Amino acid sequence: MKIIFLLIIVSLIVALGFLGAFLWAVRSGQYDDDYSPAVRILFDEDGKAGGAPSHDTTLQQTENNHNTSKS
Repeated sequence: MKIIFLLIIVSLIVALGFLGAFLWAVRSGQYDDDYSPAVRILFDEDGKAGGAPSHDTTLQQTENNHNTSKS
């Protein structure tokens, strides 16, 4: 019976740890931008694509296109 109480206490400590990590991530802004990471993989970061626009410019254009298509 003592082991059940020990396991419940340990599981509550682990759960509170995960809750604390989640709250820290939310407060630090980890979930603010949910669109850019999805399209970031589509563009080359090293610029070897033969004169392709820079990553920041292309990402900004893509976000602008996404924002205008919503309205």
